[in-house]
Amino acid sequence: MAGGLTRITVRLTPRAGRDAIDGWVEDARGARVLGVRVAAPPAEGRANEALVRLLAKALGVAPSRVRITAGAQARTKVVEVEGMSAEHLRGKFIVHRSSSSGGAAAP
Repeated sequence: MAGGLTRITVRLTPRAGRDAIDGWVEDARGARVLGVRVAAPPAEGRANEALVRLLAKALGVAPSRVRITAGAQARTKVVEVEGMSAEHLRGKFIVHRSSSSGGAAAP
């Protein structure tokens, strides 16, 4: 699990029915992003805090190793994970689907 800093793009949906990581999806421009839902509202940074906790738990790292580095006020965010290689991080979220078609996409 060695690695420096790995950045991923996340599409966050606040006020969802539950906290969940949906896996890799394509955004409207065709870029791959990690789809994540949290029950917390976006007010006062609560959705961002829930995102950091959920990703840290799923990746098996301390929340202090997960940071939102861009998009704190937006649904699309850049998240940095310390101490994990990009390959290892991508392998943790193996659900692949297209947000527009709902069908399975190749990794």
